[in-house]
This record gives sequence, C-alpha cells and structure tokens, in this order.
Amino acid sequence: MTGVGVSKPTHSVTAGHPVVPARGAELGKLALGALGVVYGDIGTSPLYAIKECVTQPHGVIPNPDNVLGLLSLVFWSLTFVITIKYLVFVLRADNNGEGGVLALMALVAPTVDKRRRFRTRAALVLVGLFGAALLYGDGMITPAISVLSAVEGLDVATSSFHPFIIPITCGILIALFAVQRRGTASMGAIFGPTMLCWFLCIGLAGLPWIVRRPEILAAIWPWHALRFFIANKTHGFLVLGSVVLCITGGEALYADMGHFGRRAIRLAWYTVVFPALLLNYFGQGALLLERPDAASNPFFAMVDGAWLYPMVAIATVATVVASQALISGAYSLTRQAIQLGYSPRMAIVHTSGKTEGQIYIPEVNTLLMVACVALVVGFQESTNLAAAYGIAVTGTMAITSVLFYFAARELWKWSAAKAGTALFLFLLFDLSFLLANVTKIAHGGWFPLAIATGVFTMMVTWKKGRALLGEKIHFNALPLEDFVTDLKAIRPHRVDGTAIFLTSTPRGTPGVLLHHFKHNKVL
Repeated sequence: MTGVGVSKPTHSVTAGHPVVPARGAELGKLALGALGVVYGDIGTSPLYAIKECVTQPHGVIPNPDNVLGLLSLVFWSLTFVITIKYLVFVLRADNNGEGGVLALMALVAPTVDKRRRFRTRAALVLVGLFGAALLYGDGMITPAISVLSAVEGLDVATSSFHPFIIPITCGILIALFAVQRRGTASMGAIFGPTMLCWFLCIGLAGLPWIVRRPEILAAIWPWHALRFFIANKTHGFLVLGSVVLCITGGEALYADMGHFGRRAIRLAWYTVVFPALLLNYFGQGALLLERPDAASNPFFAMVDGAWLYPMVAIATVATVVASQALISGAYSLTRQAIQLGYSPRMAIVHTSGKTEGQIYIPEVNTLLMVACVALVVGFQESTNLAAAYGIAVTGTMAITSVLFYFAARELWKWSAAKAGTALFLFLLFDLSFLLANVTKIAHGGWFPLAIATGVFTMMVTWKKGRALLGEKIHFNALPLEDFVTDLKAIRPHRVDGTAIFLTSTPRGTPGVLLHHFKHNKVL
C-alpha cells in the first residue's frame, strides 16, 4: 500500500479568516442558485421514476395496492436517504467547506492513522477513491440521459422531430458544456429561476389529483411498502432499481456543497424541492388510482390538454439544467483529487469572488462533453441509457455511508452503538438499491463500472508514481548542509534582497535553487 495516503484536513478558512456563513439576502440568492445547480438532477426525476416503476419489463401492474406501495417506497426513500441521511448527517462532514466522497475520505483517513491502524486507513482510502471514481461514471451518464430524455419528450407533442432527436441532443450538450466557463454563480442566476418555475409547475400539476383522490396520502404509512414486497416477492425487490431514480441526485448534492454551502442547500430542499417532489409523485399516484391506463407516461398525463405543450417545453429546459449537478460535482471532485495528490495538476478557474468553491476545470469539461456525446450516439435512446443509470450512484452512496461511520466515530466521538445504528439504517437503503441494480450490469451498467475502474486505476497509479518519484528525488538530492559548505568556499556574487524557492519537501536542497545557481552564477 505504499503511496496510498491523504493530506490532512484543514479548518474552514479563507484568506486566513474564518468563513462566515451566508445570511439574509445572500443566503436566499445562494439557495436560488442551488435549485438550478444542485437539485436539477433529483428535481427532474418525476419525469421517468414512476413511469419506470409501472411499465414493462421491470415495472409492476399499476393496481391500487401496487401504486400505494410504490408511493410509500418513494416517500420514505426521499425522506430517509435525502432528508435524513444527507441533509441532516452527511452534510456535517465538510473539509474546508468542500463536500463529496473524497472530502469525507480526507477527513477520516488521517484520524484513523493517528490510532496506528494503517490497514484500516489504507482500505478507507481505496474505498473512498473508488466511490469518487464511480461518481465520474455517473457524471457522464446524467447529462446524456437528462438531455436525451428531454428532447425525446418532444415526441409526446409531435413525432415529426423523431429523426432529429440525436442531432438536437448532441447540439444541446455541446452548448451546455460551452457555457460552463461562465461559472456556477452566473449559471445559477439563470438556472435557479428556471428550476423554481419547474418546481412550482410540477407541484401544481400534482395537487389537483391529490385533492381528487386524497386516499393516495395513505401511502405515507410504511405498511404499504412492506405489503408491496410481500405481494410481489423477488420482482418487487427488483423494482427498487426503478424506485432509486427518485434519489439519483443525492450524492451530487453532497459533492456540490462547496459551491453553495450546506445552509443554502438545506433551505432550498425544505422550502421548495421536497414539497414540490412530494406533490408531483403523489399526484402521479392519484392519477394511476383513477386511470391505470396512463402508466405509459403518468407525468404528462396529469397535464393533458392545453397545458401539455407548455409542460413539455419547461421539462425540456429543466432536464438540460439537471445536468449541471453532476458537472459541478465532477469539478469539485477533481480539485480535491489534485489537492490530495491523486490526479495530475490541471488549470482550476475560480469563477466567483465571493464563494471559494465555485470553480471551472477546462480539461474535465472537455472530457465530460466528449463522453456525453459519445454515449448519446452509442446508446441512441434514453431507455437504453437507463439500464446504465443507478448502479454508479448507489455504489457511491453505500461508500459514503461507510466513510460517515468512521467520521462519526473518529471526529465526533460517537459510541459504536450510535454510529453502528446509523450505518445499519443507511446501508439498509443503499445496499438494497445497489443489489436491485446489479441486474442492469449486462444491459449497460458495465459502462459506469468500466469508467470507475479506469479512473480508480489512474488515481492510485498517479499517487504511487508520485511517491516513487519523490523517493528518487530525495535520494539524489544534495544535502543542504553540503550546499551551504560549498557556498562558503566558492563565495558567489550576492544580489541584494531575499529569494524564496518553493519545494515539495523540506529535505535536501531544492532542485530549482540548484538550477538557478548553476545557470545564473549568483544568489
């Protein structure tokens, strides 16, 4: 395990001063931006989550018992995984304001090392790295499936666009990545109001159906979820592979914490996102109670008639915005990997003068754009991409739960019983979703796993290579004492002032100092 390690976490400071949490109007502005950048992915899940649960080949028949069971699963998945796990607990673990699986790993591993458990520390590092690598695979799929499903939504209104779906999708993706250089602050100013409009629309679309069939609210009682599993047995468990679509933006929420801060992310969820999602999901359930034949597309069936075309238009825009969460998360993860020594150095452009975590990385942007366009061209349809969706993010969620356990034990000094109970409950959801998605590996799930394996290998190899190179440089370095002794004998010309030579190690004479003296002959 030589070469596997992490930098020590730093305190939340910027320019030598403690970070002051945003308040008032600034907090509201950040929360509005978070609607577009952080919650775009999870906010557009109503377009396809319920649909995948009640259509063949993986869905169940939309009879009243199944509908109540599915809605119960959706409600408790959103409540427990997003509201409780991530917003209440996981967001507490930040490294200098940054979130994500790498930030959590960087917090936990050094504390374990202090207690002389090297094997445990090394295992946590490897697990954290693979979780980050999985998120890169998800970051490639999310923009592709989001934009492709948006453009395919035009088929609901008219089939004349069908031959142009792939070209239009590729054009939108290229344009989306082209505007990334503007930064999440400026894009949040555009995306935020757009997603606020979206959440209002989907909430209002579901509300009349809930009023019409209020018995759908009984799905809040968890017994309906348990009865769903009893009635559908193995097939009911595999449906979790579709239910997980309602929480696929959870890990991106944590990774994007550095862009907006935990307070803004929590405010946006509790006041706008969570209520709107519940209204829409329960509205779709109420619709299916009355019209089971609407299972082919329950989302748009709620707004048939004159409102269909406006809803298709806003859905198209919203799903484009949904891509931003994983793109921003990929930037944050890459910067953390660079800081921890697991990635080659890249140009990091800071796009905000107020929020330190808002960044843009051109190299990552280009790689994601090429990958997304290739996925659209290769898979052709969003249903094909859906087979690859979910396994990466559920794997990362499970890894986050394991790392959180060690954070609770080592950083916050929770008892083994308290931390273990939290871990058990977190993994109960995470591993259930992960196992239900295993059947997708042969049908496209191999793609994020292949990407994750490649990224993981690169990070571990780079860290190992840097360690070997450092040892080689140190072995060949001229001892500083010998250099000072030679200077006394040579007595070179001295220029007034003080020169500073940066070096990555305090041992030996810096190579840049020797190079400077060799060529300039002065000090």
